[in-house]
Amino acid sequence: MLSVIIPTEGVEQTAVATLAALVPGAAAGVIREVLLVDGTRNGVIERVADVAGCRFIGFEGSTQGAALAAGALQARSSWLMFLPAGAVLETGWIEETTQFIQSVSTSGRDRAAVFRYARSPYADAGFRHILRALMRKLVGPFGDQGLLIARDHYDRIGGYPPQARHSEARLLRRLGRSSRIMLRSRIVMVG
Repeated sequence: MLSVIIPTEGVEQTAVATLAALVPGAAAGVIREVLLVDGTRNGVIERVADVAGCRFIGFEGSTQGAALAAGALQARSSWLMFLPAGAVLETGWIEETTQFIQSVSTSGRDRAAVFRYARSPYADAGFRHILRALMRKLVGPFGDQGLLIARDHYDRIGGYPPQARHSEARLLRRLGRSSRIMLRSRIVMVG
């Protein structure tokens, strides 16, 4: 049903935290495959993928957009979920994701979804956090809120631009507010 694409930047701890949060979704049959996308060539993520039963995708390029585009290109499912490494989804995401997919599939209307951002209780709550929270209110969601989108919708809007800076923000802008909803389930960034 769902391919999960996680760009890792060669860091094992954040990738493992996200994979652990996805185990209930795999057990419930919602997740068909998980792709760990890495361009660092240090071998760490390739070993993590092997141990966790994920697909490892190496890519050429240095941007986050290149990693996301490479993962989407290799994904096999009709629905794509993009999550940053270190993203932990709150309990309840499985039911909500399933309902969203069913709703969009039956409506015939192109929609995408992002998760509600929640600051980690262990993160420093300094000025930077306050500024980012204000920016989320003014300009909309950031790439660290994940993205759930049908593959054909993703392809129609052009996907992640591989060479662009801030490719997540560009794709979210192309989606626009009218075809993007915010799910109730929260996403917490660790690491």
